[in-house]
Amino acid sequence: MKPEIRDALAGCSTATITMQLIKRGLRATAMRGVAPLAPDQGRIVGEAYTVRFIPMREDLSDPSILGSPDNHQRVAIEDCPAGAILCMDGLGNGEVGTLGDILAERLRVRGVAACVTDSATRDAEAVLAIGFPVWCNGRAAPPNITGLAMGDRQTPIGCGGVAVIPGDVLVCDGDGVVVIPRAMVEEVAAGAVEQETLETFVQERIRAGYSVTESYPPNAETLAAFEAWKARRGAA
Repeated sequence: MKPEIRDALAGCSTATITMQLIKRGLRATAMRGVAPLAPDQGRIVGEAYTVRFIPMREDLSDPSILGSPDNHQRVAIEDCPAGAILCMDGLGNGEVGTLGDILAERLRVRGVAACVTDSATRDAEAVLAIGFPVWCNGRAAPPNITGLAMGDRQTPIGCGGVAVIPGDVLVCDGDGVVVIPRAMVEEVAAGAVEQETLETFVQERIRAGYSVTESYPPNAETLAAFEAWKARRGAA
């Protein structure tokens, strides 16, 4: 992802981005049941590196799997690039944790931007103390092997009811996580910046006494006033 695209998306809310995706025909882009672990994590933008779990089966979920060199989650912890977001499909299982404090610390040290999972986080207080940004569906004490088995990595997954393809761009903020298909990132970023600018103008109109029906969605008069407002700002 180009740095200027990352910066543009970092200035736009997930609410704005979902509207831009709706305008392009994509409605199922906001993860359900996935929320920030801490209330002050800010907004994180990064390309998705995916890990997929499957339902637990005893022969696949023995504790010895945690130390296996073939454990895709453990490989991902070392392979996920700096600046990317580790996105794990935990089948929406909020009774087990797919991230704990040791893994979170390693991701932080390696420069990974954040972790997103539709399962829970364990060692949550320790993860919070580390300061590594996490979006998940809650907290749980048991490890993933009590409810999940290892699937694979860097393949298409579902997370929070949304399809995530490796390299898709995730935008995470206080409202949740939105997935932008990689091929649409630049146009969505441009549209989101313009929408945020328009909404700044609309807020000014509302404060000046205009009604919502006069202001948003913008009619021809509002759009003309918006263009004049932008021109004045550009000349200032």
